Amino acid sequence: MPFIQINQLDGMDAADKARVIEAVTAAYAEASGKDPAAVWCLVNDMPRDSFGIGGRVVG
Repeated sequence: MPFIQINQLDGMDAADKARVIEAVTAAYAEASGKDPAAVWCLVNDMPRDSFGIGGRVVG
């Protein structure tokens, strides 16, 4: 079964995460021909003070 993992900075509310999970699952299922019921999707929230870009902490 496919497992999709999304890493993002924290701050997205539960309703938006649900829409992202639904859209990503549908897109993957369409592109791969897989049954959407078999697609797993995980959204990992990363604390802003634990993530950096270009050597600088985002948070």
